[in-house]
Amino acid sequence: MTNPTLKKIAETLGISVSTVSRALKKHPDISAATRQKVLDLAQILDYEPNASAVQLRTRNSKLFGILVPSISNYFYESFIAAIEEDGRKNGYSIIILQSGNDPEIEQENLKLFRQNRISGLFACITPQTKDLAGFDKLRELETPVIFFDKIPPGQQVQAVCLADSAAGEMAAEAILHKKKKKVLALFGDRQLLITQKRMQAFTQTLTENNHTITLQTVHTCSSEEARVQTNRFLADKTNRPDTIFCMSDEILIGAMKALQENNLRPPTSIAVIAISNGFIPKLFYPEITYVETSGKQLGELAFARMLQCMERPLPPEEIILGSRLVEGGSL
Repeated sequence: MTNPTLKKIAETLGISVSTVSRALKKHPDISAATRQKVLDLAQILDYEPNASAVQLRTRNSKLFGILVPSISNYFYESFIAAIEEDGRKNGYSIIILQSGNDPEIEQENLKLFRQNRISGLFACITPQTKDLAGFDKLRELETPVIFFDKIPPGQQVQAVCLADSAAGEMAAEAILHKKKKKVLALFGDRQLLITQKRMQAFTQTLTENNHTITLQTVHTCSSEEARVQTNRFLADKTNRPDTIFCMSDEILIGAMKALQENNLRPPTSIAVIAISNGFIPKLFYPEITYVETSGKQLGELAFARMLQCMERPLPPEEIILGSRLVEGGSL
């Protein structure tokens, strides 16, 4: 059925519907003058092409999917904002679904992405994700999948990642430089590759370069757990840490709440350093020293990689985004 606006443009200009259609597609057979008249009138009449028809014709829905654990996390929020901005500049819309770190919901979301015929997917997996069948189905449909932040371990996939090992090493070096003696290191879910990389690099750098340092490590999966665990270690007056390291913003929030509950203020009472996206450390005074892991920059890198994958098939590759130390007043 002919689009009523398309028919109106044709009647107004005294040309055929097919000529209008070709002019809107900038077909070379249509003169520049006719094409401009059609485009000008289409804008006045607020003409919108039939998205479903365009999708069927081009096999490109101009729709990208983003799968994240939660959009309330500032790191993911900044990643999403970067994808949305670059997508808009390139004529793409975004559909965002949350897994809540639940593998079953993740699978349901992958089905919804397939049903919406997305052009590509940016995916951050759950800690329990073992079955990649849902992602494989998308790739079988020639839909590129770019994994980011939390990626499938030991798999040959397209991925953009933070420099997790380098970030852990950088944080440890900053602590060593300040000649700290008793360090409490708070890490995330032990099943995640991101946790394993940051923990290995941090502990190895710290202990190999200072054999007298006391290091205590603990795993937490939420801000509340981080608060409880920090309070537990602070309660030991004899072995109270002089430094707290937080491997993420979520953990930093819980640790800082525990310090406030104990009336401890960095850096005089205790030192604090974190790996962070950069927003949370600036909420405190003095600002928290942190190793930057930028969600915005990772989003920009992921989008650029997606466009490359849509142009031509590319071999699996893990692209790393570098980190830097941002000095605050907490260390």
